[in-house]
Amino acid sequence: MKITFRPKLLDCLPTYTKAQLGKDIASGITVGVLALPLAMAFAIASGCSPSAGIWTAIIAGFITSALGGSRVQIGGPTGAFIPIVYGIVAAHGYANLMGATMLAGVLLLAMGIARMGQLIRFIPVTVVIGFTNGIAVVIFLAQIKDFFGLQIDKLPAEFFLRVETLAAHAHTVDLPTLALSTSCFVFLLFYNKLAQSLTFMRRAPGPLVVLILGTLVAFAFDLPVETIGSRFHGIPQEVPPFGLPAVSIHDFGKLISPAITIALLGAIESLLSARVADSQIDDRHDPNQELIAQGLANLAAPLFGGFAATGAIARTTTNVRTGGRTPIAGMLHAIILLTIVLVAAPLAAYVPLAALSAIVMVVAINMGEWHEFAELRRYTYNYRIILLSTFLVTVLFDLTIAVELGMVLSSLFFIYRMSELTRIERLPLAAEAEEPRFIYPDGTMRVAAWQLFGSLFFGAVNKLEELLEPREGHPEIVILDMSRLIQLDTTGLEGLESLLDKLKKRGCTLIVCGMNSQPGSLLFRSGFIDHLGDNNVCEDLTDALERAYTLLPDLMGGFSEEY
Repeated sequence: MKITFRPKLLDCLPTYTKAQLGKDIASGITVGVLALPLAMAFAIASGCSPSAGIWTAIIAGFITSALGGSRVQIGGPTGAFIPIVYGIVAAHGYANLMGATMLAGVLLLAMGIARMGQLIRFIPVTVVIGFTNGIAVVIFLAQIKDFFGLQIDKLPAEFFLRVETLAAHAHTVDLPTLALSTSCFVFLLFYNKLAQSLTFMRRAPGPLVVLILGTLVAFAFDLPVETIGSRFHGIPQEVPPFGLPAVSIHDFGKLISPAITIALLGAIESLLSARVADSQIDDRHDPNQELIAQGLANLAAPLFGGFAATGAIARTTTNVRTGGRTPIAGMLHAIILLTIVLVAAPLAAYVPLAALSAIVMVVAINMGEWHEFAELRRYTYNYRIILLSTFLVTVLFDLTIAVELGMVLSSLFFIYRMSELTRIERLPLAAEAEEPRFIYPDGTMRVAAWQLFGSLFFGAVNKLEELLEPREGHPEIVILDMSRLIQLDTTGLEGLESLLDKLKKRGCTLIVCGMNSQPGSLLFRSGFIDHLGDNNVCEDLTDALERAYTLLPDLMGGFSEEY
């Protein structure tokens, strides 16, 4: 297998200009300041420290841009990972989360090397919508504690326990926290409309504006609300120590399932983000190179205390809108974040968690495709069942189970639909009405012709039984017209072999005609044609009838050419 490694950066450098550098610098600064509040908010919502989110954005963001398969992809922690990361931290601890992230990086790297990038597109859109909306609900629910300032030591990861805990502590709501978070939430929710009327706000990222205003209000009025400083003792103004996570070999087996979940979601989200970016800049990303970069990013981030990362649609879109057209912009965004940490980290201690929870809630609302629920009535029951099942299982149980269930349901419904499209129809022959000599005394024909439509596969092979039903009698010759058969699998082949054997036991001859390339290739390679006999393979139905004449010499010349 040939391994290709060619980042998009190499394609951009030969034609890079000073003008584009200026645009990339402006975009890098904008995306960098946007990534700061999101990285902290996503990390806190995931049960991690804000510095872990920032260093994930720095390390993973730089590698994603430098080595990725997209010109404009921005990598880092995302909202979609919140319920997954939170659950892993709650069940296994942060050290094991870093171990699971590195294992996921290995899986992503292997997927990219094995050129599996295109396979991610096989996941049906119903499954993607279902788990995306489900994740949005889980994220929103997880922010209720900090949004209302509830006095809860540790919020459970499991849905029903989480709802029970929130309900039990509803009386502990903190009014100053609720007032601040609600103000930030409403302001950010309508920020885009407000920015359209105020020119100076158009280039300022909404989350950053909310972060600054929320912090200033909390500081100026000395609001008794929880901050990054009070919960996490601020953000260290230094590069974290480099080293492997302290993962025990005994815990390794427990991390395989979480790692698969991280790798699966990371691959889906990064490639979806890259596809969205392609449509915005009229380009085409390399999905395999993108998976390789995501794998390397998730291998490197935990070495600096980070966790799972992937392509971020919101930041990638912002990068495009502000002029970024090369990976240089994404690399600069990581450098801007690094500069902020090394210069202004102490200021983060004053950031109220209420403002961050409002930011995450708005992200959750915006990431969901809620209009799809209103449009469900336009689609089939199969579509509704797959989408709603994936959504509910994501919310109530687990993302991995939801995706697995969605894929299984999609496959089963597809098999059923394909089997419904597969038909076997009797072809009327003109001789049935014109030649009494061709008819047995009981009225059945000595020659019967059938035509196969669609795909003869494991889900439709039972339809061959129609050829052996008693009401069809026992013709001496059965003709199968395969000119409308486009696909045949090994189960369908086995069904044809069984049909041939049963017909031979009845003293009946089988003739096939009109074989297309794929079914014909399988029939020849399997030895079915040798068993059938070359003389019983005809080009079309007319030739098959002529062959039938030779097998029934007493009927020669009696058949009409019409059928």
